[in-house]
Formats: sequence, C-alpha cells, structure tokens
Amino acid sequence: MNIRHPHRRRLARTTSVLAAALLVGGLAAGCGARDSDSSKSTDASAPCTGKSSSSASAPKELTLALVPSGDSKKLVDTVKPLEAALTTSLGITVKGVITQDYQAAVEAIGANQAQIGLLPPLQMVQACQRYGAVPALQSVRKGKSTYAAQFFTNKPDKYCSDKPAPDSSGLLFCNGTASGNGPAGLDSIAKAKGAKVVMLESGSSAGYVFPAAAWKADGISVKSDLDLTQVGSHPASVLAVEKGDAEVGVSYWDARSTVVADTPDVKAKLVVFALTKEIPNDGVALSGGLSKEWQDRITKALLDYAATPEGVAALNAIYQITGLAKADPAALAAAQQEANLVGAN
Repeated sequence: MNIRHPHRRRLARTTSVLAAALLVGGLAAGCGARDSDSSKSTDASAPCTGKSSSSASAPKELTLALVPSGDSKKLVDTVKPLEAALTTSLGITVKGVITQDYQAAVEAIGANQAQIGLLPPLQMVQACQRYGAVPALQSVRKGKSTYAAQFFTNKPDKYCSDKPAPDSSGLLFCNGTASGNGPAGLDSIAKAKGAKVVMLESGSSAGYVFPAAAWKADGISVKSDLDLTQVGSHPASVLAVEKGDAEVGVSYWDARSTVVADTPDVKAKLVVFALTKEIPNDGVALSGGLSKEWQDRITKALLDYAATPEGVAALNAIYQITGLAKADPAALAAAQQEANLVGAN
C-alpha cells in the first residue's frame, strides 16, 4: 500500500472535496464524508490510543473514507463488497466516500463527517492526536503488518558489496535485502551523497520520511547533500531510475513489481541495495465521536470480514490488503518520531 498524495486541506475545503467525491464517485455519504504533510505539528512523545464518547448515541449510519491509489472509479466499485458486508454485520448502512486525498479524510474524521478512515500510519497518528480518533487496525500484507522502504539503483557496482541476485520473480537484490525485512544494507546509502536521487513528497513514510531519516543518521541532508527530485508516486520513482533520470530512488518494498508488466527492463536495470527500519502498514482509524461499544463493534466486524475468503478478496481489491490486525500505537508513535526527526510533521 501506498500508502503518495501530499496535500493540505482546511475543513471547509474538505467539505467541498467530499461533496465533489460523492458526485464523481456515485456514493452518497451517510453522516457526511493514502501520505501527506500537514500544517500542524504533532507530538509523538507517547503512543496515542484515541478516545471514545460516553454520551454518543448509536449511529444511524456510518461513512467510510477512502482515497484512490489509482483509478477512483474502480475504487467506487471495489469498495461495494466491503460496504455490503459491514452493513449486514453492523445492522446499519455503511457507505464509502472517495475523498481527494488523505488529509481530507483526516479532517473528515475530525469533523465526524466520516467515522471510519483507511489511512497511512502518519495520518492515523494525526487523526488520533488532533481529533481523538482511535487507531484500531493495521493492514497485513504477506503476513506482515509492517514493511520497509527500499533504496534502489541503476548503478549496482557503486552501491552493492556483493553480486546482485534475482529472487523468484526475477527482481534483483544485493546487500542482504532480498527478504524485504529491514533494516539492511544501510552502510551503503552514504555513497549517494551528491548523486541524483528521486524521492516522493515529504509526507510519504516510505517515499521520504524513513529514507530521509536513514540518510540523516549518516550525516546526509536530503535537501542539501543530494541532487533531489521529488515525484508524486512510488511507480514514478521506480521509472525515473529505470530511465536514468536519477541513479538512486526510494519507494515502498517492492514497488518495482507495479511497473514490471509495462516496463520489463526494470528487472535487469534496477537493484535494491538497502532497506530502512520497518514501517507500520496503513490501517483503520475510527472517529472519537463514536461510543466505545460502537468502536469495538466496527473493529470486530472488520476483523471478522478480513478472516473470510471473500473479505480477503475485497480488501485486496481495495488496497492489496490480505488481512487485518490490531493496531500498534507504539509503532505508530515511532513512525511519527521519524517524521519529526526530518521535519516532515
């Protein structure tokens, strides 16, 4: 997942974005209404567990906020099985709304225009610390609720201490990175000083925050010590290095697989040579305006659905999710601390 999409939105803007999304997406919001930076800093000195409302009445319907990682019209269709399953399980209507960006989804949760949000880790922390949203669940992919950001290059002779070798899919790795488990190979990233490097915008956990923190630990500023270009997506980062526009790129592990079908040269040209610390996966945040009972009911309904074959198929179609697990507030706080370290609050 990806969880891309750095934008800032005020609440008034959020409302108009949600209204536009309803018209474009064909979904009607019940109670009102994937990485971004924000205009407000957050303090990650302690894990944030959110809150619940002791005086909240039972909701008559619920709104689920999502952001498209690709075709928004396709997401409108793929979210329908999840809507139907939650509606049946909870006994009230659950409707999905496609917001323009993750910051809009955070603000919608803060205004109780949406009660459920599928958000990247940093935005889960924002929603929790600013608005008391509960970080309830985290996505599972390939059996993990965390992942590493990867550094890749078209100059393996410079960055690899061993001979690059392919995995079962034919993608190349060196420096002990083939497992995808970080950290690995970080002693090689200082070699990028002065080189052309492509990253995502500053709110992307894997595309900026964790790689920037790793470089900073080596005394390298991404803004002053690298010839930096920033792009809007992980596939764009991969393609920039494949084309030779930069010699090093960063992305989530393994974003190369998203472009191989159309750009098969990626297999021969690009080598992953380092991995960051593990990053919490994206997940589910619940409005602090809900009662504890309803927060628990929604969490259970999502976990139960994710444990079924049809649930896995539906979640995989939405965000390539293969399961759900209880959120780890401490891991989310650690991710925010990395963002604070590099000034990407």
